[in-house]
Amino acid sequence: MATSNHSRRSSDGTSSSLPMTVIEPPPPHPNRLIPSSSHEATTPRASPRASPPPPPPQPSSIPPSPLLNDSSSNIHLTRISSPCHLQSLPSDFLTNDPTKPLLHVDEHGNEYSYYLNPMKKAVIFILLVEMLERFSFYGINYTTTAYLTGEYNEDWNADMPSILASSYVSISTAVAYTTPFLGALLADNILGEYWTILLGSILCYIPGLLLIALSTIPGFLGEVFNEGAVRWGLLVLWPIGTGTVKACVNVFGAKQFHPILQSSLIESYYVNFYMCINIGALTGGVIVPIVAQWNVTVAYFIPVCVLGAGVMLFSAGTGKYVKPKPKHDIHYVTTGVLEACGCGKTLRSQRERMIHPSPSESKVGIGTIALVSALVVPFNVAYAQMATTFIVQGSVMRPFGLVDAPMMNNADAISVLAFGYIIGNVIYPALNARQIKIPTTYKFAIGSAFGALALGCAIFTDYEIHRTYEATGEAISVLWQAFPYFLIGIGEIFAVSAAYEVAFTVAPAKMKSLASAANLFMVGGAPNVMCLMLYNACRSWFINSKGTANIHKLKDYASAKVNWVASIEEAAAETVKSPMSTPVIRKNLMQRRKLRTESSNENDEETPLVKSKKHVNYLKYGSGPQLLKMGSMRAGPSLKKKVPPHSQHRPPVAGVGTKEQAMAQQVRNKLLPYANSETPK
Repeated sequence: MATSNHSRRSSDGTSSSLPMTVIEPPPPHPNRLIPSSSHEATTPRASPRASPPPPPPQPSSIPPSPLLNDSSSNIHLTRISSPCHLQSLPSDFLTNDPTKPLLHVDEHGNEYSYYLNPMKKAVIFILLVEMLERFSFYGINYTTTAYLTGEYNEDWNADMPSILASSYVSISTAVAYTTPFLGALLADNILGEYWTILLGSILCYIPGLLLIALSTIPGFLGEVFNEGAVRWGLLVLWPIGTGTVKACVNVFGAKQFHPILQSSLIESYYVNFYMCINIGALTGGVIVPIVAQWNVTVAYFIPVCVLGAGVMLFSAGTGKYVKPKPKHDIHYVTTGVLEACGCGKTLRSQRERMIHPSPSESKVGIGTIALVSALVVPFNVAYAQMATTFIVQGSVMRPFGLVDAPMMNNADAISVLAFGYIIGNVIYPALNARQIKIPTTYKFAIGSAFGALALGCAIFTDYEIHRTYEATGEAISVLWQAFPYFLIGIGEIFAVSAAYEVAFTVAPAKMKSLASAANLFMVGGAPNVMCLMLYNACRSWFINSKGTANIHKLKDYASAKVNWVASIEEAAAETVKSPMSTPVIRKNLMQRRKLRTESSNENDEETPLVKSKKHVNYLKYGSGPQLLKMGSMRAGPSLKKKVPPHSQHRPPVAGVGTKEQAMAQQVRNKLLPYANSETPK
């Protein structure tokens, strides 16, 4: 064996300043799965040049083994999952516990034991709690817009306009995908992932769901509908609990795998993790909307009970989890963020870098991860429409049996499950067989392209709603929305799943949760903030003919300008009819003619005195008609010209100050005998 000058830990667990052993390929073994040529088995490897050992020694289970860098063997040494694989490992990676035989010692000397098959032993509890949490989240998220607008209970609801209800959902989702930063700081530095998940669920998540459910009971929180309780539950407690849990749960599951010997298994874990997300979303999106059509109170208490069961299952696996200790080093996280942004200096010592050799520690900062994750923002803007504008659109469409607008969200989960299986088991293997790997940025671009196609289908569906209503007065089937939902699901496979994997694999070991939070903010926080800006910019499109924003009825929806194509056509028609391109004088004449017509229609029978006053106004410009170039007749010269003295044909009456007053007095004197009669004699 060759030796390297790194400290190591002996088999009895005590520290030793002996140089670290460099693993040579052992002789062929009948159970060994690692192929090795006879040349490798007989030819010793050259030892690295010796140098003084670093003082004081720090234990680590990460030897710079040539075998780990061997391309022909690397895939096997990172997929240790069977007892026969243990014979190929040195004692530094083994414990005396047959239940958890794999050993890892971190840079602080903390020892952690791992299962050979963590997916079945420990990760299953984490996947179950994630599935039940997504059941609760999407069960509420898909039905909130319909609940706030009064679709489920017309007698007891918030009676919100559609645009306000959509804004509530977007704000809630934005908070849910921004608060992961809080959960990440708690997990990485104070509590650890396990306690952050448990306390976030108990203190925020479940109370928020319970408050929303209690608001559905008539009279329970007050004689009138308690919007304050809804705001606290929907905009504060529930999203904070969601964000706190979501920042840690996927990282906590990935940490159940040995960071070196099982690193290749993490990719399959994230596939299963994302499948559990969509199974929970599918079941919650089916059960809760169906029950809500019958009783919204019962429907909203289901997520409370389901999440409570998930927390109990998560607690049941406490003894099986690998619970890495928090670093208690906020300065490290702050420094990492500053370095990523280019605002700080590298403060880690050379010794610490030797303890964290590549690839155990990534040099990619949080700022870089956030920039990469920002590439999925365009797709997630389209994704965010599923719980807001798609629900508003579907609420005026004809249900297909029990399938209504909230239930149509499940088409997205079905699409992810179906096309995810095809892409993961057919397309990717076929590309790998041809040595073709899709870059991550290409995956983001493909996902965004499918998101754009989904919005195009939604626009066409909206056009069909207006066209059918104008032709027949009927509503079209809600199944028209299946096309955009399926396209969103396909884009989700490429964009969102790739973003989760990248955020975990390239993040530094001490900032896994913070990297996950940065990714979640780009997946849900920033897109929903953009959606809020779009909703407010297009607020006028949601106003119906009555001047309100309630468009959850087909008649009101058809009278609003939600169909942007129709609004453009109307604007073009108004432009064609507008007199802006005509001369200014022509515009003034048209306006006056319109006013005269409206005035004559309002009061056809005028008294002589009223007519005399109008005649006075007519004569104040001159004594007789004048033919203008535009073909109109008016008394006197143009409005902008003063009447010259020689054009006055009648001298002013004595005692009257001005010519106009004199004329008015003459006309009044002549018409006074007829003032009390209906018609002049």
